Amino acid sequence: MPVSRKLFIKTFGCQMNVYDSGRMSDALAASGYVEAASPDEADLVILNTCHIREKAAEKVFSELGRLRLLKSRRLEEGRRMIIGVAGCVAQAQGEEILDRAPVVDLVLGPQAYHKLPEIEQRVRSGERVIEMDFPAEEKFERLRGVDRRAAAAPVSAFLAVQEGCDKFCTFCVVPYTRGAEYSRPSGQILEEARKLAGQGVREITLLGQNVNAWSGGGEHGGNWRLADLLGAVAALPGIERLRYTTSHPRDMDDSLIEAHGALPQLMPYLHLPVQSGSDRILQAMNRRHNAEDYLRILERVRRARPGIALASDFIVGFPGETDADFEATMDLVREVNYAQSYSFKYSPRPGTPAAERDDQVDEALKAERLERLQTLINAQQLAFNAACEGREMAVLFDRPGRRPGQMAGRSPYLQAVHAEAGPELAGQVARVRIVNAGANSLTAELAGPAAATRKEAELEIRS
Repeated sequence: MPVSRKLFIKTFGCQMNVYDSGRMSDALAASGYVEAASPDEADLVILNTCHIREKAAEKVFSELGRLRLLKSRRLEEGRRMIIGVAGCVAQAQGEEILDRAPVVDLVLGPQAYHKLPEIEQRVRSGERVIEMDFPAEEKFERLRGVDRRAAAAPVSAFLAVQEGCDKFCTFCVVPYTRGAEYSRPSGQILEEARKLAGQGVREITLLGQNVNAWSGGGEHGGNWRLADLLGAVAALPGIERLRYTTSHPRDMDDSLIEAHGALPQLMPYLHLPVQSGSDRILQAMNRRHNAEDYLRILERVRRARPGIALASDFIVGFPGETDADFEATMDLVREVNYAQSYSFKYSPRPGTPAAERDDQVDEALKAERLERLQTLINAQQLAFNAACEGREMAVLFDRPGRRPGQMAGRSPYLQAVHAEAGPELAGQVARVRIVNAGANSLTAELAGPAAATRKEAELEIRS
């Protein structure tokens, strides 16, 4: 039996990082690592970083400063702590991290996670290790042999199907930190999905930087797109719910739009980032679509799945953004009427074309515009939630609520839902009636047995 050691991973950023952190934990389990509740009790601490937001690297170095003190105390007690930095900041600034932070023992980029057990052994032998340049196909092929631990698999799980990006939006570092678009083979994906279903997972979210760019050979031949893959996963016994994220408007093909009306398991929620409502800014961002393209896609999705909830991402204050450009974004938000959206001030990312422009927008103006946009978005979200009051819907309950005697879960529209219920509801899909709506969650009461069958879901999709 391997020596039992404790692992703590702090995850920053996107859902792909959440997925990657889980797979790193799985890979290290064979070396005897179990999860620690905090860095204080860990023998190995990994910061899984994100490079999307401003000052990402500074936040990492600040966190390393705190870990340096903890590592020093551990040495005084005669115990060793290994510190690693993973993810997109590691990929972008690996050598600088080693130079600036002697406390770091290992640095590894997003395509090297499968090598963690070997890297950990090298560090224990006295090396400082930096590993970054490995193709995605090797990463996923090697991770195939690593079982996702049943204890780490709740009733909802992420499943990475695509990684990297070829779009080269001028504000984004993902093509430089995650590499070119790569689609995992369908056989690998379905094999992992079957294992998750066998562990009790009821809902799977397919992940990718551009998840709807996924393509590949089908299990029994032919060329598949994401709609085909979704259909194959939906057919697996035990899988009741499907989602996918994050999508690019350029890859919303006919088959995927039609899947929203054909697959009862595919939840009525679509996160489709547009970033701006101004054609001029979209062109400067290299988004490869305009506002009208985006709106027509949403029209078709809504025809395929009436009542679908829509979400998006917005960047405010992109270089050169005028008042008129910003108002175009506000107009688009009003026209779509989102159920939820995420909005951010533009922040220059080193090495991206937009960061080199000399028409950067004043920070105070960015803040003012962001406040106006978020006020509108929040009002839309509250209105969407309020419209759910009195409705019955199926909720997948997956955890205890905030109060005793309460369970919590997610609605088909990804809202948090709380209801008075016992722990026997965990992992079950139950029909509830929404009795109160807040800005960020819904309160419900049970309205039927703890089972929403696929037949019921099929009726809902047609209503």
